[in-house]
Amino acid sequence: MPIIAAVVATAILAALAVFQGMLAAGAPIGRFAWGGAHTRLPTALRIGSAVSIVLYALFAVVLLDRASVISVLPDAVSVVGTWVLFGYFVIGVGMNGISRSRSERLTMTPCCLVLAVLTLIVALA
Repeated sequence: MPIIAAVVATAILAALAVFQGMLAAGAPIGRFAWGGAHTRLPTALRIGSAVSIVLYALFAVVLLDRASVISVLPDAVSVVGTWVLFGYFVIGVGMNGISRSRSERLTMTPCCLVLAVLTLIVALA
């Protein structure tokens, strides 16, 4: 079960990375991210979206390592890292849930909730 959870979480993170890449490139979909205040993100938020892509890749490595799909991190790093990610996604549920952007609330809140549940499954393994 943790392997499936890690792979599904990685697929979601990959989709989010594509989304963030589109935002960084200037796609007019800003209502779904960063509070939804901008249709096209300003430069600082575009940089934030680019950084998010790197972070999502690191998140995937931690989850895949913890689920023993890959082995690139010390065990302590993947164990602690998975719990940190769980907390991050739980906070993300709350933060996206209170977003002023209805679009962001309706898409990113459930996305973070699914990621939190999948990460918990991996963390408990």
